[in-house]
Amino acid sequence: MKRIEIEVLSGNDALAGFAKAWKQIERRRAQTPRMAFGSLAELFSAITEKRLELIRHVATHGAVNVRQLAASLGRDYKNVHTDVRELVDLGLLDKDASGHLSAPFDELVIRAGLRDVA
Repeated sequence: MKRIEIEVLSGNDALAGFAKAWKQIERRRAQTPRMAFGSLAELFSAITEKRLELIRHVATHGAVNVRQLAASLGRDYKNVHTDVRELVDLGLLDKDASGHLSAPFDELVIRAGLRDVA
């Protein structure tokens, strides 16, 4: 199962995580892809409930284009297009040359410590 870990981290914790990942890469150790946000507000702005719905739909139904996705979800094409562009930029969706979408991960693990983000 291919997964990505998404976390809310302070600046220092993010730097420590980067240093650890760099060392693992130097040792040629495989690691789980990670993404970090500086606050819960940043996380919820980038990965909204509607965007999670898009990811789930693509992961479940396979390759579709933006127009098919908007129709399947009963959403406005322009809004779906914007959400898809953001998710592709984040690496949470892939888009091939013909415009078909796919989900590169089977699982998203979202973690936010209560004390660290307060």
